Amino acid sequence: MKLFKCPHCGQLLYFENVKCERCGHRLGYIPEAGYLTALEPQDDGTWRSLRPDGARYRFCSNAEYDVCNWLVPAESPDTLCRACRHNRTVPNLGRPGAQLAWRKIEEAKHRLFYQLLRLGLPTPAEGEAKEPLIFDFLADPPTPDGPRVLTGHDDGLITIALAEADDAERERRRAAMGEPYRTLLGHFRHEVGHFYWDLLVRDGGRLAECRAVFGNDEEDYGEALKRHYEEGVPENWRESYISAYATTHAWEDFAETWAHYLHIIDCLEMARAFGISVQARADDTGLIAADADVDVYGPGDFAPIVQTWLPIAFALNSVNRCMGQTDLYPFVLSPPVVRKLGFIHWLVHDHRSRTSG
Repeated sequence: MKLFKCPHCGQLLYFENVKCERCGHRLGYIPEAGYLTALEPQDDGTWRSLRPDGARYRFCSNAEYDVCNWLVPAESPDTLCRACRHNRTVPNLGRPGAQLAWRKIEEAKHRLFYQLLRLGLPTPAEGEAKEPLIFDFLADPPTPDGPRVLTGHDDGLITIALAEADDAERERRRAAMGEPYRTLLGHFRHEVGHFYWDLLVRDGGRLAECRAVFGNDEEDYGEALKRHYEEGVPENWRESYISAYATTHAWEDFAETWAHYLHIIDCLEMARAFGISVQARADDTGLIAADADVDVYGPGDFAPIVQTWLPIAFALNSVNRCMGQTDLYPFVLSPPVVRKLGFIHWLVHDHRSRTSG
């Protein structure tokens, strides 16, 4: 993610801002251009961007629920934005707390789509592909003995349990499962990794290359999952995997690695926006040094990205500990994991180069 600037008064803005606190203009995000722009209302119900092009837009229809600040071109027949058009099931707003939960979910999902669009990845909606990317945001049944909603992916359909938007409940689940990290954004990034395995690896003719890095995806998934929960994980899993769950099956290894690729490039883009650099004064080796001036969305080699990320993550973890918090990035990037991350980087940019014309 990056910082934005109000085109009217120059105030720095964050991605989720809906109003400039300095000049008072309403704000909207233009996904096609990657801009957060100030707007002026027009007599015909549209909004004129205060950027030089002066283009006119309408807000996504979900803006009326205060869950979206994305814009749709005024001439477009669409009523939903590039992110919201993928929703199949949204929360019942008649239930207490549902609107707040939906807003949290949409904030995470919109950050996901910011990255997918920046990376030039296909995001087919319903009716645009045989296997579109669609979302169900589901609440658990009201009876305590009913089946719980599980977050997961199934042929392009990603289900997010509404309970995950409750910070206390999500923390309870994280602790119960022994996870170092669990967020809504993390769920989105992991589950969409399964979608892009189908799209870029299986359907993209990259099975052989992927298997050389992640192993045999033809292993029975149900049996692998059963073994994972019954037998646990190998003691030396950190030598080759980004997380314990990644050891379950090659599909989960890919999805976990995909999520971490998005974690890393998003954090580094923001670090670059703030001009962050790291130079550990007590370090005589020069290894804990980095300048976050790497183009994480460019097609170059992955090595500069990881070489920049490691010192910055070390510094951010250290700052978090000063506040009595757990590490911001509580993961180890072993050489095999870096190789897997590099494969994801190559896969994404290989697809971009093959489809850019």
